[in-house]
Amino acid sequence: MFLLVGLGNPGSGYRNNRHNIGFKVLENLEKLYNLPKFTKKFKSEYTKFSLNGNVVYLLKPTTYMNNSGIAVKEIMEFYNIDIQNIYVIHDEIDLDCGQIKIKNGGSHNGHNGLKSIDQSIGKGYNRVRIGVSRPSRLYEKNINENISRWVLSDFTSEDSVTWLDDTIKKTIKDISLLIEGNTSEKK
Repeated sequence: MFLLVGLGNPGSGYRNNRHNIGFKVLENLEKLYNLPKFTKKFKSEYTKFSLNGNVVYLLKPTTYMNNSGIAVKEIMEFYNIDIQNIYVIHDEIDLDCGQIKIKNGGSHNGHNGLKSIDQSIGKGYNRVRIGVSRPSRLYEKNINENISRWVLSDFTSEDSVTWLDDTIKKTIKDISLLIEGNTSEKK
């Protein structure tokens, strides 16, 4: 049994924000696999499907980013999901645009969604870090960065063409391979 958590903020005003890349990945996964529509439960929108014999839950917390841990803990405890089978998909400002890194545990590095999850369930879950970079890496080196404004700003149409769409597809492929390769958790 696996849980894929896409981090983001609910509501149309946040839909295309850099901070909502986790939601975007899950929404694309839903379309790719023609999954049942997301329904409301666990202070989230969620759906489930089977991949190579593994039950996989997709979760988009509706608690807003800063309280994501509440929703993750609720579904984790309800289905008794092992923390090592949880993958949290989130934006990462310290990675270049489109760069993907998957790791187990680690620091929240100032990311309020991860901080909330750490406080709610601990740090032993997997992080799917998707690079959205930071203004000083993309523009002027000495720019006065406002990280909150940056992650809450929308992706550009150029982002979609140059890296975003391909990165979402690659993230889905990487996660699918991880789940398909895990035969010890088949149910």
